Amino acid sequence: MHARDRLRAKRPKHENFPVASLMLSRVHRDAVLAFYRFARLADDVADAPDLTASDKLAELEALEQALICGDPQTPEAAQLHAVNARHGAGVSEARDLLRAFRQDAVKTCYQSWADLVAYCAFSANPVGHFLLRLHGEHADAQAPANALCTALQILNHMQDCRLDWERLKRLYLPLIWIASIGGESTFFEPSRASLRRPVLDTMLNRVDALIDRARVLPERLQNRGLRAQSIATIELAGRLSQRLRSRDPVITRVEISKSDAAIAFLCGLGGARCPVNHDHHVTSAMVQHADLSYRLSIQTLSGERRRAIHAVYAFYRAVDDIADGVAPPSEKRFFLGEWRREIDRLHRAPETPVGRELARALSVFALPLDECHALLDGMETDSVERVRFVDDRALDLYSRRISGSACALLICICGAPNANDFAFDLGRTLQLVNLLLNTDEDAARERVYVPLSRLALLDLYDAPAATLVADPRFVRVCQDLSEDARASFAAVDEALKRLDRCALKPAILMMESHRRILNQLVARGWGARRGKLRLTATDRFQLITLALRPE
Repeated sequence: MHARDRLRAKRPKHENFPVASLMLSRVHRDAVLAFYRFARLADDVADAPDLTASDKLAELEALEQALICGDPQTPEAAQLHAVNARHGAGVSEARDLLRAFRQDAVKTCYQSWADLVAYCAFSANPVGHFLLRLHGEHADAQAPANALCTALQILNHMQDCRLDWERLKRLYLPLIWIASIGGESTFFEPSRASLRRPVLDTMLNRVDALIDRARVLPERLQNRGLRAQSIATIELAGRLSQRLRSRDPVITRVEISKSDAAIAFLCGLGGARCPVNHDHHVTSAMVQHADLSYRLSIQTLSGERRRAIHAVYAFYRAVDDIADGVAPPSEKRFFLGEWRREIDRLHRAPETPVGRELARALSVFALPLDECHALLDGMETDSVERVRFVDDRALDLYSRRISGSACALLICICGAPNANDFAFDLGRTLQLVNLLLNTDEDAARERVYVPLSRLALLDLYDAPAATLVADPRFVRVCQDLSEDARASFAAVDEALKRLDRCALKPAILMMESHRRILNQLVARGWGARRGKLRLTATDRFQLITLALRPE
């Protein structure tokens, strides 16, 4: 068999991630190596360029029969059969892998993210199933193990995307994502990096979410060696994802370095004795990338309040990244639907770090979960190919969902339950400023949040976004909206006189930040929208002073 020659060329040390590391016991290492050798042989058959699809299927069927009966004529099958007899693990998991290899023999592409994940359920997840059964682990480790295995498989697909496409004519990236930028030839054209990069980054957002789901795995494992290996593997997965964000796998194969491997090994050894719950670390890490006003707002809180607002911000960031990504609308709706189901699970057993942190906040502060669903409604509005609002009422509804819901969750955590009307008015105010600030950026995504009823007066009723925002008469519309925003700030200021300013300081900081942005926008004017406006050094100093000052 030609595949046997290739088997000698690729060994566990050539894999990205640890196969049978020294962290495992000798008995377990031998069993893992037997599983690896059989899987490697079957994979080589599925990838053999000199075999037809029917030949591959016949070879894989022969391998499965050899595995079932322990045929000594196929040593790899016989060894794994013996492992299964000793440990009660190996055969069923390997047969699941064979299902994926049969699919590789006849299938060359996957339409959607869900299709790709379904493939990984057989091409990758059985490896985790085997390791857990081999070590006698509990069932609650299965879900995070599946997330890790799927993440590793997709990272490998991204690494090898060019080679898979050129040598095997396979594409393990969602086909409808690739089609959105012009198809496979455009995606793999070296000079089209600017089109390719958003697709890769959106995929990595999904992979990172899987890695985050996997971070709970070590604390659910009983075997210290397996726990150490899981920590090292999660660390390596995160590092490879970071490298794929900064380098182009179409131009060159992106790999983890020896220093990455060494650091991951040390992390595994160091964390195996006493694994740490990473849920809060996941949400707090997302806050590090927030704007200054958000970071200052959060820093005015402490203890459970800060932890809860971390969870809310991380939820907002996760769903906003979905809406702003380049995945097709159908995929975005699917991902947002997953978040709806996660919100519905908060009272029972959430499956993500952000979900578990939200559940904790729910138990402490009785968060209004309807606001989480309202936020998802707003994100669904942004998840279509072109956004247009008919009138001011549609804009107000969108603002209520996108910003009003976030402000309502914030004031609940701040301990000001009587400030709901203030929260909704503040949300509308902040959204008006964001609309004016991001006009051109939104237009690049075919989003125009200015109500069409206003634009109809200018004979621009439903033109392309670029045409709308470039027309000189659009200036008047922006001026009108800025006046609306100023009036909205005044109304919010009046409402604050009747509320607890100390409790609402986080909301006040965000309000003052946006007020300063609006002032800059008005001073610059609406005719020449050049560059991204940022808070000045004076603005930053004033906000920091406000954050430190007791009310």
